[in-house]
Amino acid sequence: MDQIQHKYVNIRAKLHIAEIGTGSLVVVFIHGFPEIWYSWRHQMMAVANGGYHAIAPDLRGYGLSEHHPDLEGASFDDFVEDTIAILDYFQIEKIMKTCSF
Repeated sequence: MDQIQHKYVNIRAKLHIAEIGTGSLVVVFIHGFPEIWYSWRHQMMAVANGGYHAIAPDLRGYGLSEHHPDLEGASFDDFVEDTIAILDYFQIEKIMKTCSF
């Protein structure tokens, strides 16, 4: 897992993001509850080896990302808006859902 890089981005909150690969096509891995980016580590390595750029954030309040300042007021909309902000940060203009679990 040494090749996976970690960074923090300050978009709507201080969010931790794990990433690997340099391809122009991006695969974004979104974890479920109560998981973190680490759940996707093997898939990230595989898609990076296939020529893709893999990104896996810790959603707000999970892992190494900052918690919502108003826990009572936190909602699923915050996750959606944070995800859109991450896509904007990485300049990902086109998205396509390929699978869900």
